Amino acid sequence: MSSAQGMKGVSKVGVHIDAMSKDQAVSITEGAVLASYSDTRFKKAPEDKPEFPEIALLSFDDVSGVPDGMSISSGVLLARELVDAPANFVTPQTLADAATAIAKGHDLEVEILEQDECEKLGMGSFLAVSRASDKPPKFIHLTYKPESPKKKVVIIGKGLTFDSGGYNLKAGIGSSIEKMKLDMGGAAAALGAAKVIGQLKPENVEVHFIVASCENMISGDGMRPGDIITASNGTTIEVLNTDAEGRLTLADALVFAENLGDVDYIVDLATLTGAIIISLGSEVAGMWSSSDELSDMLMNASGSTGEKMWRMPLVEEYKEMLKGSISDLKNIGGREAGSITAALFLQEFVKSTPWAHIDIAGTAYPGKLGKASGYGVRTLYKMVSDLSEKAK
Repeated sequence: MSSAQGMKGVSKVGVHIDAMSKDQAVSITEGAVLASYSDTRFKKAPEDKPEFPEIALLSFDDVSGVPDGMSISSGVLLARELVDAPANFVTPQTLADAATAIAKGHDLEVEILEQDECEKLGMGSFLAVSRASDKPPKFIHLTYKPESPKKKVVIIGKGLTFDSGGYNLKAGIGSSIEKMKLDMGGAAAALGAAKVIGQLKPENVEVHFIVASCENMISGDGMRPGDIITASNGTTIEVLNTDAEGRLTLADALVFAENLGDVDYIVDLATLTGAIIISLGSEVAGMWSSSDELSDMLMNASGSTGEKMWRMPLVEEYKEMLKGSISDLKNIGGREAGSITAALFLQEFVKSTPWAHIDIAGTAYPGKLGKASGYGVRTLYKMVSDLSEKAK
């Protein structure tokens, strides 16, 4: 692709590959589309950039992957644009509107629960986080349902459109508060995957996409350190740190997911902890799972897409760090094993369904890239696609 960028005056380039497979055609298409994209939405005038020639794939073999590659790329670009846009452009309402547009454009069902409806469902954990913002929370539920599905999957994305840290304010050098538009990277991946699945329509697998979206701000009515809140499954949580808020929103989303009934797998993605960046950097996501089968599905999908992840341990002994003295749980476990205790906290809100948690704090917005990657969209689609084939 780099040589194509430098060919001035060239309007069309032919790429010939002997014995091309459908997967190769998908990968080449994704590479061409994603590499040529430039986000100029917030510039007064688009900057000068090399013009990309038209690329033609020349092969006597299978090029049917080209439309699939275009669809997958559209989901990745949606995720990138949602994360890259600042919080004064992307709010909980924006995510709800994006979900509604996906539903209308690709025949999915959509349900947007407003604050009063969340209150009726007892979502005290999610709503405690949203309380300080003047932007109403939105609980987003998209459903893709093919004819006669054999499997049911729920994908949950963390949807904090801005995270100030609350009263445990992100302050000082290295706090990265200016980057906290990225705290809805999980939601962006979930919505991007919904767009891909809505277009490519895999058979046999019903997929639900859930985003509990809000802002974590500061006000006189905001959540305070030391508050005790109650999640929708009745679990009480002592909030020792208001900047460990994502897990509080995910708690009620996980309860809602399992209550859908007959769910085969739950996968959540979240920009959850700085600890995972210390552990694995910005190229590899951390993955925890209660199920070896689900873990293998995700690792295989990750290997196919190149979106790297590494399975991390759910250390039973560390659960002691989360036990409350005056509540059921604390929302943090201390300095040690921060990404592991965060995963263990989430596990408390899943009764028996095979579940996986992917911490994308490093991969959603890699520091060296300086912009969103769209991480997770391709792996989520590949997992569902593989499950669709297996269920035939």
